[in-house]
Amino acid sequence: MPVSSRHLVLACAFAALSPLCAQAHVTLPPGGATAGSVYPASFRVGHACKDAASTTAIRVRLPESFTFIDAQPRPGWTLSSGAREVSWKADSAQAALPANEKASFTLRGRLADKPGTLWFKVLQSCDQGSADWAEIPAGSGPAPEFPAARLDVLPAGVAPVEVRDAWARPTVPGQGGTGVYAKLTAGAGSRLVGGSTPVAERVEVHQMSMEGNVMRMRELAQGLELPPGQGVELAPGGVHLMVTGLKQALAAGTSMPLTLRFVDRDGRESTKELQVPVQAVGPGGAAGAAGAHRH
Repeated sequence: MPVSSRHLVLACAFAALSPLCAQAHVTLPPGGATAGSVYPASFRVGHACKDAASTTAIRVRLPESFTFIDAQPRPGWTLSSGAREVSWKADSAQAALPANEKASFTLRGRLADKPGTLWFKVLQSCDQGSADWAEIPAGSGPAPEFPAARLDVLPAGVAPVEVRDAWARPTVPGQGGTGVYAKLTAGAGSRLVGGSTPVAERVEVHQMSMEGNVMRMRELAQGLELPPGQGVELAPGGVHLMVTGLKQALAAGTSMPLTLRFVDRDGRESTKELQVPVQAVGPGGAAGAAGAHRH
């Protein structure tokens, strides 16, 4: 293990919750990718090596079931590529990535048709030392100190979208609708076009916005774009999922089954199954306006 890697291990052992340890990994966006698709692998570099002032090179070793297509150049860096390896190297100290600056290095390739887990091993070189993010977890053992970048390859029809902090507002008997909120990330990009639930007639993507002095809500008929690797939040007072035609009241403390529907850039449809907690306040303390989701 490189000297800088050993230093980082010790630092994280004594300060496991520090920003350095939490962000130092080289990672791919969450959500996974669809088997057989072309995937834009965007490797996020969160920090330079321990005691280093900058990252000077990134070298990605490609797994066998990933067929390289091309890579995105970075100004001031030399891009080199082969069938099983892609690298970026800073042309000068001025072009190197400063220690506390985050950046992404992106390449594209076609995934094999078989679902499973792929591991991309990444060597991060710095002005002082290096870190080899190449360790693969072994079963239920301890988490590796320098994990390789993980990609979950999903079967066709399963949406490659991460959904976090989903919640729905409770309702009272006779109330016709409610809102659903969440944080979505699609590594390869996608479009949320709606959903369904057995407890209501419709689930649509809606947006609330001010028109003059009046707050109005309208359906986004084309759905909501999820740019590749970028988190998008469904939130009270903004874009959200509108559930209408409720067949029963939703009590706080229960959950609502929900299927989200997505369409990717190639027109492939996919779904994500959720059990959405029903609660008055979201994980971040946000609460929707009491009357905003009643038709």
